[in-house]
Amino acid sequence: MELRQLRYFVAVAEELHFGRAAERLDVVQPAVSQQVARLERELGVRLLERTSRRVALTGDGTRLLAEARAALAAADRVRAVAADLAAGRTGTLRMGTSPGLADRLHRGVATLHRTAPDLGLTLVEGSPQAHCAAVRAGELDLALGRGAVRGPGLHAVELWREPLHAVLPADGPTGALPVAALAGMVLRLPERAADPTLHDTVLAACHDAGFTPRLGRPVRSVEATVVEIGAGEGEVTIVYGTPAALTPAVALRPLDPPLDVPGHLVAPATGTPECLAALTAAFC
Repeated sequence: MELRQLRYFVAVAEELHFGRAAERLDVVQPAVSQQVARLERELGVRLLERTSRRVALTGDGTRLLAEARAALAAADRVRAVAADLAAGRTGTLRMGTSPGLADRLHRGVATLHRTAPDLGLTLVEGSPQAHCAAVRAGELDLALGRGAVRGPGLHAVELWREPLHAVLPADGPTGALPVAALAGMVLRLPERAADPTLHDTVLAACHDAGFTPRLGRPVRSVEATVVEIGAGEGEVTIVYGTPAALTPAVALRPLDPPLDVPGHLVAPATGTPECLAALTAAFC
């Protein structure tokens, strides 16, 4: 599927006439007909009903029209960002982020500012699912997040692998913590809706080790949970990397076998290769 096909489809859908769409696009009518037909074949759906007297959107065409408009708008915004990055003009980069990525953000933003000193930055925290939806809709220019990225309209580049660690009372076991040892502890995790990547990765490891963990209260704040674990007994939580909220009352232990999750840069699939390369290099 090409961006040109979406532009031709949107023009025909708005004009409901191939001839007027061709005039608007400043191309010949057969080219419009061919590209829209090719788009239908590639998608496997009928987008337009054609008769000798009229052109009308099908139900599938109506649904796709909104997505096509969003994709074209996102492509235009990405081109503008790429132009700002290349020319050093003032602009604002709208970026989705997640907790625990401060160091990577600082490095990436510093790299971008060396290329475009006047580039503004707006950071939006949220879940990976919300960020992917916002990038697809053109509400964000890119996002950094953990976990697998799926869905149409997105381009995901894996930038890093992030290890998972156990946080447990300081007087607990030393050395790497076997995943099987979690069977004898109360495991505290974020709710799945808040962090499906961490939740599913840890529960899958427990399943592979042959047990179903005993879950405690959900983690809503890493800082508060760390304090509670340090003041209690028999509780453990799993965190990304090395959180800044550790206290002397807790210990950070690697897991055995090691667990990690992928970290991705997510951008619109319609973005230019130049813009994607610049952002990937900055936040790698």
